[in-house]
Amino acid sequence: MAELSSNLLYIAFILYLIATLLFGGSIKTGEKSKWRILAIGTSIAGFLAQLGYFITRWIAAGHAPVSNLFEFTTFFGMALVGAFILIYFIYKTPLLGLFTMPVALLIIAYASMFPRDISPLIPALRSDWLHIHVITVALGEAILAVSFAAALIYLLRVIDQSKSTKRTFWLETVMFSIVCVLGFIAVSVGFSAAGYEAKFNWVDKAGESAVAEYHLPAITGPHDGEMITEGKIKPLVEMPAIINAKKLNTVIWALIGGSLLYGLIRLVTRKRISALLQPLVRNINLDLVDEISYRSVLIGFPVFTLGGLIFAMIWAQIAWTRFWGWDPKEVWALITWLFYAAFLHLRLSKGWHGEKSAWLAVVGFVIIMFNLIAVNLVIAGLHSYAGS
Repeated sequence: MAELSSNLLYIAFILYLIATLLFGGSIKTGEKSKWRILAIGTSIAGFLAQLGYFITRWIAAGHAPVSNLFEFTTFFGMALVGAFILIYFIYKTPLLGLFTMPVALLIIAYASMFPRDISPLIPALRSDWLHIHVITVALGEAILAVSFAAALIYLLRVIDQSKSTKRTFWLETVMFSIVCVLGFIAVSVGFSAAGYEAKFNWVDKAGESAVAEYHLPAITGPHDGEMITEGKIKPLVEMPAIINAKKLNTVIWALIGGSLLYGLIRLVTRKRISALLQPLVRNINLDLVDEISYRSVLIGFPVFTLGGLIFAMIWAQIAWTRFWGWDPKEVWALITWLFYAAFLHLRLSKGWHGEKSAWLAVVGFVIIMFNLIAVNLVIAGLHSYAGS
């Protein structure tokens, strides 16, 4: 069953890639072409394949497959595709698929870099609230991610790429961040193919001895770490126990890989990535993508509120006998909620439409991804199991 689950995820990934290319074809040949029908049909087929992955892994594991970073992130990618499909049938905009599907592909590819083994749940996770809380959070964040895709289209359309301004700088920074995910995938695949592995004895924040296993060269070493693998590069710096050195090392390698890949793209094309993508959005209806971005937040915000705050506090009371504890994940969930609450306030009360609203949607997605990547991978806390 586990092998079938992995094969279905692989099939879904391939179908999403094909759908992206078909959406690109629909832009070139017109929205009423057969490319558009093939593109959305392939997207639905990929979603069904990934749904099959989710169900078969659930059967194999005996619990909802959202208990670690690989499982949560793959479900997040599937929820993003599902949210896009629903919104597509409302607005019939193929260009949204051309920008949403690559985001889903990157999320799933990013997830595949983490351990995929099916393991028993730790006691804290043996609750029906695992399914309720985590799945609802992922659904809310996925709907909010559609808002980001629409906002990115808007910004690419309205920002003049012939001039170097603060607007072009920050938009290109967003593109660089996306390239960093690709860089991380490339670096991880490279060292994995080379069979790189280094082990350390170290002392965790509870003062207990543990073993850390690195699959990327250690730039940041664990607290009181001693390398027990011969012939490997020693860490440049030792991290305090509060920082997960192994996962911080992953983030640093993502930045290194992303910087090299981004530099290569700029060297070959001699253009900003934003300028390369701008011709694709030349004929887009700005009012339409602005509405899509806003409506996605309007739907995603209450779903995230349920999963990220209400259900989370109920489960925290059951598991840890307190509703709130200022754990890093709890803090960033609150920051995410407050930001999108401010987004809706500024949109409805202050008239922040168009470009201002688009920038808010982009910043909101950055906060979501910071929570998913940096908080999971770097900061130790009660939710640290999610990064395993």
